[in-house]
Amino acid sequence: MKFKKSDILKFRRLIWKYYKEYGRDLPWRRTKNPYAIVVSEIMLQQTQVDRVRGKYEEFLEKFPTFARLGRARAREVLKAWQGLGYNRRALSLWKLAQTVMKEYKGELPHTPAELEALPGIGKATAGSVAAFAFNIPTVFVETNIRRAILHHFFLKKRRVSEEGIWELAAAVLDPKNPREWYWALMDYGSMLGKTVPNPNRRSASYRKQSPFQGSNRELRGRIVRLLLEQSRLAVSSLLALTQKSEARVQEILEALEREGFLRQRKGIIMIAK
Repeated sequence: MKFKKSDILKFRRLIWKYYKEYGRDLPWRRTKNPYAIVVSEIMLQQTQVDRVRGKYEEFLEKFPTFARLGRARAREVLKAWQGLGYNRRALSLWKLAQTVMKEYKGELPHTPAELEALPGIGKATAGSVAAFAFNIPTVFVETNIRRAILHHFFLKKRRVSEEGIWELAAAVLDPKNPREWYWALMDYGSMLGKTVPNPNRRSASYRKQSPFQGSNRELRGRIVRLLLEQSRLAVSSLLALTQKSEARVQEILEALEREGFLRQRKGIIMIAK
């Protein structure tokens, strides 16, 4: 995919100009600590900035290092995570901390390939951590970056491939200061999200998220909250509390057990250790 160099440079100037005037002051931008950045990036997966802002500093106060988080019990980590949703991210972060302590002597690896091999880290998060923690000019795409690129380079196209979007992200990347470049690009994309019809609908990978209320995601979260409030809970009591069918609840319990959230023994469930 070819774009004029002049168009790339014009786009960069636009992004830097916007950032200079309207760049956001976010707590995870005030640190270069790799641990703190990993925490923020996993928290920000599929979660709005305003929800993360408060929880981030609380979490770091309770678990300030990889070592402290890795030594914690699953119940402690899940309890500290409440309010952010997608609880499996909390367990992934917990396991990541244990892996870093065991395999990397407490030092987060630098390369995207090594980062992507860690629990809870996909391709995009590996790139964002490498850029924000180590200022490495890696390529990654998330919601706001995708929005900015689609809005400016694919305004009249539909079903734009992820490959094309990532190719543009690589072309516009400012390698001199990737950390701030991505801050700027994400801030601009965030602004577009509030001011123009969602450009992400032009992406071939776009999927409208199903309603949360009444979904299995909501029920999963409620089951985890109930288990955090009590050390153990009978399945019969859980059915009474949730007022959901036994088949639906049992299906979710089995999934949560496979994912390492809980244990079941003789009709009693408890958070895994």
